[in-house]
Amino acid sequence: MEERTRAYLRGRFRDYYRRAQITPPPAPESREWGYIPWTSGPDTRMIRHRSVLDIGDIETFLERERPRHVYYSAGLYEDPGANSMDEKGWQRSDLVFDLDADHLPGVTLGEDSYAEMLATCKDALRRLLDFLEDDFGFEDMEIVFSGGRGYHVHVRDERIRHLEREHRREIVDYVRGIGLEFDHLIETETVAGMGRETPTERRILRTSGGWGERLHDRFVSFLDDLLAMDEEAALERLQSFDGIGEGKATAALNAATNNRAAIEAGNVTVHTAIAQLAQRFAERTVEAENAPIDEPVTTDTNRLIRLPGSLHGGSSLAVRRIDRADLTDFDPLVDAVPETFTGHEIRVTVDRGGPVELGGDTFTVTEGEQSVPEHVAMFLMARGRAEKEKETGA
Repeated sequence: MEERTRAYLRGRFRDYYRRAQITPPPAPESREWGYIPWTSGPDTRMIRHRSVLDIGDIETFLERERPRHVYYSAGLYEDPGANSMDEKGWQRSDLVFDLDADHLPGVTLGEDSYAEMLATCKDALRRLLDFLEDDFGFEDMEIVFSGGRGYHVHVRDERIRHLEREHRREIVDYVRGIGLEFDHLIETETVAGMGRETPTERRILRTSGGWGERLHDRFVSFLDDLLAMDEEAALERLQSFDGIGEGKATAALNAATNNRAAIEAGNVTVHTAIAQLAQRFAERTVEAENAPIDEPVTTDTNRLIRLPGSLHGGSSLAVRRIDRADLTDFDPLVDAVPETFTGHEIRVTVDRGGPVELGGDTFTVTEGEQSVPEHVAMFLMARGRAEKEKETGA
């Protein structure tokens, strides 16, 4: 990045911070703060181990330093400005989840557009929120667009903030479906014997929530689709599962046809063929329904995370808090474009052309010197795709 470009970005970041109202996280005085300045060359060294006593008023600090990136810690400490983690005196930490589009199944780098990647990430976010709200019952949560490739979720439920790494690992494993076994989703019911003195036992899939309900809903839907097919197509579909040949497929189809009501009630062990099919279907359920979070972020009690309201130095987009009720309508490529950067054009030299979806429009920029809307130019420069040129008459 050329010095003219860096100076322009630094100056416009300052203009943004002059107008922005930054709401800090709860207990900012107990958190560590860090930032990456606009330095020349490839060095992106973070300046960290700062407390609010070191940086002063956050809004004044941001306007003065106009950092490329700014972070605060998930952890709360007795002495957050200490230079080593041992000296800080850890007290508790938010539970933080990070979804990054670059690392998601279903995203093909180099083929999917930025907008497509973020849409895939938003779908993963919805699955994560289902786990956090429905399975764990968390309420004190904050949803944030990262300003770059994904989303963060901060859980501040006091019941879990004291958890250390190994216990946070268990939460990670749950939302990822790691180590999930079919038998763990089955419970045994005692059933009175029909005309017999000795009661019998029946194995039932748990359908009242969690992974059991997810498996049950997908499995019943799958069987309904199966029963709507002609027999030849249904048998072919069943044989797509590992270990299910023609004989097992025929048995499973007959069992599904004759025991639809029992399966709807959760009795997926009503027939051996159905039980075997459900067990194989569990793997597909985990693959489709897990939340592919960045695992080290959640287990790290000392993690630094982006400050909502700040700017992302790799995109010039704002890190945005999102109300849960507004998530469906939230469009990061519109709602995270700072108003400061809209309304006029500047001249840049584009090194890498191509489509840019931003601000509700799609632009196709070509290589070479040209005038483009400033918010597009800021995006291109921050991503290393363009350099700032002198304005006409300058």
